[in-house]
Amino acid sequence: MQQYIAAEHLKLKRTFTKKLVWLAPIATLLLCTVLMGGRMLQSASYNWWYFMLLPGALTLMCSGVIQKDCKKLKYRAVLGMAVDLAQVWYGKIGVCVRLLMVSFIVLFIGITLGGFVFSTSVTLAGSVAATLILFITFLWQVPLCLFLTDRIGMFATLIINMLGNVSCTILFATSSVWWAVPYAIPARLMCAVIKVLPNGLAVPSGDPLLDKGVIVPGLVITICLFIILSILTAMSFRKREAK
Repeated sequence: MQQYIAAEHLKLKRTFTKKLVWLAPIATLLLCTVLMGGRMLQSASYNWWYFMLLPGALTLMCSGVIQKDCKKLKYRAVLGMAVDLAQVWYGKIGVCVRLLMVSFIVLFIGITLGGFVFSTSVTLAGSVAATLILFITFLWQVPLCLFLTDRIGMFATLIINMLGNVSCTILFATSSVWWAVPYAIPARLMCAVIKVLPNGLAVPSGDPLLDKGVIVPGLVITICLFIILSILTAMSFRKREAK
């Protein structure tokens, strides 16, 4: 599997996709520094990150990986090789997961340093937890965005994923059915971890949204969804052998 991931990584050399990995989190940090004056940099960065900037960046990363094979070659280079297409697909998922991980590391470093420069609104332990939880709860969108880009193109996928994240966060993140809406899970869990609502306001003391009991179910749901979508989309990609 590592060789497939490495091959996909080589295709991204000198592309905007690799630059986006660090541009997106840095843009988030700068935006929050300017808008919040640095006082709420940490909590605001996490809010802006999962609410809008991460969904867009993740979609563009996945689209960049797909378009390297699809845009001009129409997968002819891949289909002409004696390889398991499912493994090729898993390689694409793997490289996107790596890119996503690097973005989160850049964001975490920036947020941690921001806590030393400005006031701290999220503890170090809370920041570590928020970073890991957001990373895990967004993983399921990787195979989804890869599949949608392959089938309907980058722009349509970007619109669908952005609308899904924004609208579901607003409508369902603080509702009782958050667990049934995957797009709403990251925001719901962040209420308990960084104690900030999706709209940027602090969660009131004693509010049920502060209950950390939602974290494990939310992680389990999104991990299972990631595995299921990865397998289903790989099966779909493998069928290209018959075309």
